[in-house]
Amino acid sequence: MKLKLIVSMVKTTETDRIIGAAKASGGTGATIIPARGTGIHEAKTFFGLTLEAQTDVVLFLLEERLVEPVLSAIYEAGRFKEPGTGIAFVVDVTGAVGLESQIERFKKEAEKR
Repeated sequence: MKLKLIVSMVKTTETDRIIGAAKASGGTGATIIPARGTGIHEAKTFFGLTLEAQTDVVLFLLEERLVEPVLSAIYEAGRFKEPGTGIAFVVDVTGAVGLESQIERFKKEAEKR
């Protein structure tokens, strides 16, 4: 089975929405890492202090066949077409451990097809 990782960086206000969309399109779960970052647009300042919007890095480890529907779902749900809302990209996974329960689920789903 081939696995891929969708890495998505979104404003914290969008995290629950993209996770819900990912689950509705076949994703089984996500890992959320709080982060902060900088982008193309200048950060707002207040009396010389930079105000940065908090960001979440949301990781989705998926079977390869689920990547396209999940990526499309989070693109729409996160409104990524609008500037400054978030980005997502896919990374090949060459190895993973600790996924025994999910692998069994994937096998059963494949047998149904």
